[in-house]
Amino acid sequence: MGKVYLVGAGPGAADLLTLRAARVLARADVVFHDSLVDESVLDMAPQARRVAVGKRCGQLSTAQHFINRQLVDAARRHGCVVRLKGGDPMLFGRAQEEISALLDAGIDVEVVPGISAAFGASAALGRSLTRRGLSRSVVFLTPAVGTGERPHAWADAARGAETAVLYMASRQAEAIAGGLLAAGVPPARPAVLVEDATLPTQRVLPTTVARLPETARQLAGGPALILVGEVYAELIEQGAQLPAQGAGQIAAA
Repeated sequence: MGKVYLVGAGPGAADLLTLRAARVLARADVVFHDSLVDESVLDMAPQARRVAVGKRCGQLSTAQHFINRQLVDAARRHGCVVRLKGGDPMLFGRAQEEISALLDAGIDVEVVPGISAAFGASAALGRSLTRRGLSRSVVFLTPAVGTGERPHAWADAARGAETAVLYMASRQAEAIAGGLLAAGVPPARPAVLVEDATLPTQRVLPTTVARLPETARQLAGGPALILVGEVYAELIEQGAQLPAQGAGQIAAA
């Protein structure tokens, strides 16, 4: 019986993985990876068989119960199985379902944390998620709703947040803007879309809550976060003059 490692692939760039993640990938027999994982990260496991099990909004994806079964089956045939997830496995990665399925099957599991996309985007922006006098709280959200939930149930948490980070949100910008406005978030509240954070293709698009839909249409299709809060007001005022270490194209909306 092998062991399964739930490994955080970080926000994009391969050199932002932890040392432990790199060591596990170097000896993996098989890697089940998300669609958001960059090719340079997968190249850190050249000896491993790769299995794509990603989920992307609006695209054909692998059912979670099937992923669980694949992990169990692989652990019965291989010594080192890696489930590679974008960002950190324990944040919006449905890790708990995989952990439970593996433990129920008597398989050892280890979680290797990763840098969440929110932190990669924040570093690229050169703007802290928190700032004295502006933001003492941060909320991580996803607009995805489960069966029986109100369509904009997530927006209740965003209303009271001084800084909000919305994951898996760029393709739903119009619905997100509507949800935020309906929840009482001011239309002029600063917002930023960060696409391909930490990669050479990174793009930063400052905007406002009301203008999120039109701004999102400028995205090129890569994974993107929406960050909302007064801490980003300066990006709009300064025309997105961001630090030089923020690699890639920077555009003002």
